Amino acid sequence: MLQLKNISKSFGARVLFEDININFSPKNRVGLVGRNGTGKSTLFKVILGTETPDTGSVAIPKGYRLGSLSQHIKFTEDSVIKEVMKVLPKDMEFETYRAQKILFGLGFDDEMTEQSPHDFSGGYQVRIELAKTLVQEPNLLLLDEPTNYLDIVSLRWLERFLVTFPGEILLITHDRSFMDAVCTDVMGIHRGKVKKLKGNTENFYTKIKEEEEIYEKTRVNQEKKKKELQQFIDRFKAKATKARQAQSKEKLIEKMESFDELEEIPEFGFSFKYKDCPSKTIAEFRNLEFGYDENLLFKNLSFHINRGDRIGIIGKNGKGKSTLLNVMNKFLSIPEEKIRYHNAAKVGHFGQTNIERLHEKNTIEQEVFSSNEKLSKTEVRSICGSMMFPGDDALKNISVLSGGEKSRVMLGKILATPVNLLYLDEPTNHLDMESVETLTREVKKFEGGVAFVTHNEFMLRELANKLIIFHDGEAQVFLGSYDDFLEKIGWGDTEIPVEKISKKTHQEIRNEQKKVEEKSSVNRQKIEALIEQKEEKIIEIEEMISKFQMLMDKKAQSGEDISELSVTLAKLSEKLEVEFEELAELGDKL
Repeated sequence: MLQLKNISKSFGARVLFEDININFSPKNRVGLVGRNGTGKSTLFKVILGTETPDTGSVAIPKGYRLGSLSQHIKFTEDSVIKEVMKVLPKDMEFETYRAQKILFGLGFDDEMTEQSPHDFSGGYQVRIELAKTLVQEPNLLLLDEPTNYLDIVSLRWLERFLVTFPGEILLITHDRSFMDAVCTDVMGIHRGKVKKLKGNTENFYTKIKEEEEIYEKTRVNQEKKKKELQQFIDRFKAKATKARQAQSKEKLIEKMESFDELEEIPEFGFSFKYKDCPSKTIAEFRNLEFGYDENLLFKNLSFHINRGDRIGIIGKNGKGKSTLLNVMNKFLSIPEEKIRYHNAAKVGHFGQTNIERLHEKNTIEQEVFSSNEKLSKTEVRSICGSMMFPGDDALKNISVLSGGEKSRVMLGKILATPVNLLYLDEPTNHLDMESVETLTREVKKFEGGVAFVTHNEFMLRELANKLIIFHDGEAQVFLGSYDDFLEKIGWGDTEIPVEKISKKTHQEIRNEQKKVEEKSSVNRQKIEALIEQKEEKIIEIEEMISKFQMLMDKKAQSGEDISELSVTLAKLSEKLEVEFEELAELGDKL
């Protein structure tokens, strides 16, 4: 069982967390929550030993193994399967099915597992590292935002994998649905303190809110009481008849506990500006078709976007979801007649390509202003503040910002201009859980139409009333919610890629599995026979102890010597204890 004892960590004058005392019970799956910058990743590093705490220690039992995604990706093998297999011990070097099962779950196929890991994009390289971590089956698995690089099918597979994981888990994710599905407990860093509670995220945040409300009421009542006492002191301390009472009340004030006013936590608070459109239908798309080198990503795709529509675009990575948004926004060439926008249509587009177009030398303020030069400086600063860049923070250069901060700048640029159509491509990446919920709430309130690409199931469930699904090599429109889709269609075989073994090694692996199963069956029978023998032996010893006890009681009553019987009973009790220990060991083996 891993323990955190009196852990504190600061950077300069800024305290991230202090006096952490947390135990991880067996099979705890703990979700770690907290706003960006509160120290979640730093706490991971402290547990892994790559960051030294200012105070306290991490107690790790002997033989207890930690597993985490490597921050420095380095591949040494010439194929993905070999790269994953290299982390297994020598006695498992031929059990390739272990690695294959995980790789297939994370979106690789037979052909991909034989390719060099260097051939893949950064997102897939992170998946290879994740496979290397999962296949080792550590006692404690530490995962920092593992969903960022997974499509929705792989994410659902990972969810099931983690739910059945036999060890402990510490998980950071912005996807609330994923965390609630996986975790048994929630641990949060809030105002420099760490609290761990049983249950889901709603239970955790409700408890925090209740505690802060009680604290604030207590603080207000305390201030009111102090004020009343001080008024009495000021009024009567000079009067001889009341001086003693005034002194008593002064001492009472000194003894009263001090409650500091809670600091205001910066909020991600905004609302999209809506530009009126007189028509119900804002955009129409007819028989859309697009691909590269004769490889069509989608064809014959027709749909329209009305005011109030929330169209979720879902499917595996690399199948064309972001490309579809770029086609819809005319970033990619397509015949004019296939796309028709209302004359009053105004699009706001959030996507990775847009983030890459931010000017590194510009300040946040300049980037927001560039979207709408009619805005006053006060209005620009207001937008920056709503994106959590208050005051002079708006003067930071884009080049020094994190991925999450750049995402917020992009949203700020969209807020600068009234729109009636939003295209959002993975808008939750790099945002913390609270910011994801704020974004979801504001998209829901937006009066125009929305098309969004996401693997975040919380967002899909909250927003989508229509879907465009990239599935089985084609894109289809589904009229209904995400839960309707799961109930009526689902992800089919690709959702549960269990026991898919490559054709090249299929027979070899099946033979290995058969041998393991046969050996396991023989061993089980042997152990069950030994357990039966032990149980019979224990019954026999217990009966002997009972007989000797009765005999000793009888002799003791008649005044006879019982010393020899006592020695015999002690030996029998010792033997019984040994037999029980050996029975327990056999039970563990079984």
